[in-house]
Amino acid sequence: MLGLFTLAASIVAGPAAFAEPVHAIAMHGQPALPADFKNFPYVNPNVKKGGKISYGVVGTFDSLNPFILKSMRTTARGMLDPEYGNLIYDSLMQRSRDEPFSLYGLIAESVEWDDDRSFIQFNLNPKAKWADGQPITPEDVIFTFELFRDKGRVPFSTRLDKVAKMEKVGDRSVRFTFNDQADREFPLLIAMTPILPKHATDVATFDQTSLKFPLGSGPYQVAEVKAGERIVYKRNPDYWAKDLPSKVGFDNYDEISVEYFLQDNSLFEAFKKGEIDIYSEGSPTKWARGYNFPAVQSGIVIKDQFTPKTPSGMLGFVFNTRRPMFADAKLRQGLAMVFDFEWVNKNLFDNAYTRTQSFWQNSSLSYLDTPADDRELGLLGDIRNRINPAVLDGTYRLPVTDGTGRDRNVLREAVTLLREAGYSIKDGKMVDAKGTALAFEIMTQNEGQEKLALAYQRFLAALGIAVSVRTVDDSQYQQRSQSFDYDVIVKSFTSSLSPGIEQVGRWTSAARERQGSDNFAGVADKDVDTLVNNILQARTVEDFTAAVRAHDRMLVSNFYLVPLYHISAQWLARHKHIGRPETVPLYGYQLPVWWDESVQ
Repeated sequence: MLGLFTLAASIVAGPAAFAEPVHAIAMHGQPALPADFKNFPYVNPNVKKGGKISYGVVGTFDSLNPFILKSMRTTARGMLDPEYGNLIYDSLMQRSRDEPFSLYGLIAESVEWDDDRSFIQFNLNPKAKWADGQPITPEDVIFTFELFRDKGRVPFSTRLDKVAKMEKVGDRSVRFTFNDQADREFPLLIAMTPILPKHATDVATFDQTSLKFPLGSGPYQVAEVKAGERIVYKRNPDYWAKDLPSKVGFDNYDEISVEYFLQDNSLFEAFKKGEIDIYSEGSPTKWARGYNFPAVQSGIVIKDQFTPKTPSGMLGFVFNTRRPMFADAKLRQGLAMVFDFEWVNKNLFDNAYTRTQSFWQNSSLSYLDTPADDRELGLLGDIRNRINPAVLDGTYRLPVTDGTGRDRNVLREAVTLLREAGYSIKDGKMVDAKGTALAFEIMTQNEGQEKLALAYQRFLAALGIAVSVRTVDDSQYQQRSQSFDYDVIVKSFTSSLSPGIEQVGRWTSAARERQGSDNFAGVADKDVDTLVNNILQARTVEDFTAAVRAHDRMLVSNFYLVPLYHISAQWLARHKHIGRPETVPLYGYQLPVWWDESVQ
């Protein structure tokens, strides 16, 4: 029930009460910008606001509430959006995308915490207000966290699991005191949580799908909705935070529309016609050959390439280890080896891609070319015995084939691994000791994934492994992903320079059976749990780096997925009236700071 935590206006006694207020916090080290900073370095502080932009996405939506399980995969874009921005709801603090993990004041104008991070106190900005003009209060903050606990989806529903006490302090502050379950990243996650208005939120119906226009404190308000097809946002001219240093140069359009399409081809055609202003490209072949239409040739459409300074992440065919057939790591390794990256890269992608070998490739957090040192070995303990020795010393690489799709040497090694897992080839079929054929389905959601899966299907058929490929529509794909109803699925795991709580949702026992989590592989392994916890508890940069590398080694050694490929560049085409800053931040281009240059 709401109201479990005491809403006590009090001054907390003890050493914690003497923490000095700060304007910003960082996961490791200190924030880069001083207290008197004027704006983030990747914005245009003098931009002229106005005009509009139209984004396009493939899919549909049936809700405007991004905080509940029923709509987590079908919420309208822009409500709570890492790409387009959080247009409706502000959070307590704002993240800088030019630092690994630093937060600056938004609803909270200052923060207090201790070295042990046993508590965090948010001192609310007296200017902070909802779109209806009412002030944002400590009561709103407390209400939000209790509502999420009772009726929200993960990860919002679990925020208070690590809080011993949440209380109002003075007139406009809220303090969270943590219990022994909390880790060092957790205060920052509290700070990034969007806040909802107590006076304008219906608790009774909160967990139901709804298209009711919400009230928020963010820079935009919902102006128009056509369910599943279109949503339009209008900029709030009275937005309370528009002059805050952490928001200068953001939210530059008067109108933002998000148009929905059934297929990517339809979206691309709409972009070519000028109905959509920006198109993010993921295909190197299409980027090289598909942009020869008149608008590009005349300069109306501009092709931009960006190079973020972030890790590669991991794209792969994910094995659902909830299925008994995928419980054996040797089997998963054998299946992973059969994928002929060289054939795929040459025949499907003009050799544009690099094979991904690590979840944090292209960064100091990766295991590649870095032997485990004493610090890392100390974190691993006996877990080191479960890690491939070549991964432990940093030399392991996935096999390079001859590119024929049937490299005999690689296939022979894969058969050996499958034999160790209890399988052998009989009458042209790969079967277990009981004679049961090894067969499974790969679920895909679009033409690109299907093309990859069909190639993988051919490679596996050479070993008598029967694979079916099933492409489903967006809503079915999201529903089945959410309920873990698949054998193998294609998923992308983004990687940052500050991995943390998202690793819990992706890889730990606690998330294995939690519908809606990102534990697509169904991992439930106490050693993996230990390594993730080491990341969360690291106090120094050195301990943090060692913890991430150890985790990387464990994931790679256990072959929860078939590693595919990556490219270091970000490709995006835009119509020329959409302007952007020259400075590209650490994490790559940031659409919320772009603007409409046609504004006079």
